[in-house]
Amino acid sequence: MKSRLTIAIAAALLSSAAFAHSEKEGNTPAHGAQLTETPEMIHMVFDDPMRVTMARLVNADGAEMPMARGSDLEPSLEFHAEPEPLSPGSYTVEWRGLASDGHAMQGNFMFTVD
Repeated sequence: MKSRLTIAIAAALLSSAAFAHSEKEGNTPAHGAQLTETPEMIHMVFDDPMRVTMARLVNADGAEMPMARGSDLEPSLEFHAEPEPLSPGSYTVEWRGLASDGHAMQGNFMFTVD
């Protein structure tokens, strides 16, 4: 009886791990960062390959700011893009992607340039 219980617990733990989704582990600039100049790079790191299908940089008015995407659409553990010079103000990076398991993901982070 104990062996059946052990097998059931192990199966439950393994199946829950299989349903785990990718997560963003970090980004540069950090969320809430106060910068003195335009960041050289917008950078995100994921714990599992992510296909970033959309990434945009918007100002406080919602206007999209130009940035050159340095990462292609292939799944990767990292994404990076180079923004053009920014005026002082608040900015938000918005992104969407597909995790390696096909799960749709999205998020955002903000920073300011003084």
